[in-house]
Amino acid sequence: MRILCTGGCGYVGSVLVPKLLKLGHTVEVIDIQWFGNHLLPHRNLVIYKADIRASLRGTIYHDAVIHLAGIANDPDCLLDPKVSWETNVLATMQLAERCNTRFIYASSGSVYGVNDEPEVTENLPPVPISDYNKTKMIAERVLISYANQLNIQILRPGTVCGFSPRMRLDTTVNMHTMQALSTGSMMIPGGERMRPHIHIEDMTDAYIWMLDNPQLTGVYNCGFENLSVMEVAEMIADRIPAKIVAKMVNDPRSYRLNSAKLLATGFQPKYTVSDAIDDLIEKWATRELRDNKLWHTMKAMPR
Repeated sequence: MRILCTGGCGYVGSVLVPKLLKLGHTVEVIDIQWFGNHLLPHRNLVIYKADIRASLRGTIYHDAVIHLAGIANDPDCLLDPKVSWETNVLATMQLAERCNTRFIYASSGSVYGVNDEPEVTENLPPVPISDYNKTKMIAERVLISYANQLNIQILRPGTVCGFSPRMRLDTTVNMHTMQALSTGSMMIPGGERMRPHIHIEDMTDAYIWMLDNPQLTGVYNCGFENLSVMEVAEMIADRIPAKIVAKMVNDPRSYRLNSAKLLATGFQPKYTVSDAIDDLIEKWATRELRDNKLWHTMKAMPR
């Protein structure tokens, strides 16, 4: 297949794109590269350094679009809400308008906001409480409005963890593992908050699963371990001698994803949060993992 991958130089894209190339696909990447480009050259890979808000022209003649690009989380969206809405919503609409094929979208499980249900399924309405949550929900609705002319597949991932060549050190597992490794202490905000987690290898495999199964249209949750922030910290402390420092935080977001709908299609995760922690410890030992400013998304974003 000829695949367009927006945000392909990002945290998830830097693991996904090499997998697509290994499978024999031809990949074109559009990425603004605020955090660099860690993709290795390949005869079937073309990379365009561009802002998706301004770079889309004409009809997109690809077999599939995997849309990963976007402002990535709540603090980043608050830096410039206008840019966040333009990137996460308007650019998504422009991309759908120019597309005439398959469209796989990286939404977010955070669209559920605060939810006390023990099993948050796709049948429950999103209740977004931040600009980031809202942009993801609105982008979903925009895409669904194109369902009569496009094959729309939407994944709502949990919090992704594990090593990537373009690492992120601002997600729960990654951040606290780095704190433990580099300082011997973990600052744990709102330790009782629940978060769904997914290993980056399973996350990227899920996009490939959707690519290989065009009949799977609609919305799918994609998070397989529902753990509190404190449970994650305790798992890390079991491996790394580090002090856990609890911290109060004004962040009510707490939810558990039920991903039974995706599992029923035959997709099976192969990795765990424990695997991600072990991988990060190994990468620290080999010096592939370091506390790089570019790996803290909000620090590296332009002001």
